[in-house]
Amino acid sequence: MKLLKAVTNIFYDDLNVGLNLFVSGLGFTIYHDERPNGNLFCVVERDGIKFHLHESSEWAAKDRPEIRIETDDIEALYAEINESHPELLHPNSATVTLRPWGAREFAMLDESKVCVIIQQWPAV
Repeated sequence: MKLLKAVTNIFYDDLNVGLNLFVSGLGFTIYHDERPNGNLFCVVERDGIKFHLHESSEWAAKDRPEIRIETDDIEALYAEINESHPELLHPNSATVTLRPWGAREFAMLDESKVCVIIQQWPAV
């Protein structure tokens, strides 16, 4: 037996804000959609990474997560996002920067203050 993945729940006051960040901005696809059944919940997926997006004003008010996603080509992903959705780049981390801990990073921030940090560690 082995653990396969960690899947994060992210709560939004408006689910469309999350779909804009993950689907439009980061190129995720909707893997599972409960909206036609009256439930404001979607699973988004890209490259085997999944997030559960929920619409819940109560829980959104309690938690604005910071999420890290590792990539193997930070320059290409940055160029993709900067070209298509530059408004989603975090004002404090809007370019690829080498951090003191050794990772190269940039960040995205949606209007509800969910932060996604994209990072690439140096090859070992």
